Amino acid sequence: MPERITIEVAYAEPSRQFLRRLELEAGATIADAIEASGVGAACAIDPAALASGIWSKPAPRAAVLADGDRVELYRPLKADPKEARRRRAESARVTRR
Repeated sequence: MPERITIEVAYAEPSRQFLRRLELEAGATIADAIEASGVGAACAIDPAALASGIWSKPAPRAAVLADGDRVELYRPLKADPKEARRRRAESARVTRR
């Protein structure tokens, strides 16, 4: 009997979260986990359009999973973090005057 691994698939939006624990066969990939989780249908998203990773580290869909991994889907950033910091600093500087 083939070995099985337990993983989680996670996706979050500001108003909701998706977290599903799955048991897959050893050798399963990120792509296999995303497909088995049903995140696309559950959240009405196209997972192929999103970046993926394992435990906050970007990883390709072909990456093989280990027992205990958490597959994460990442939404694109709405704003450049550096630009957002500049705007906050400028706003704070104007407020202090």
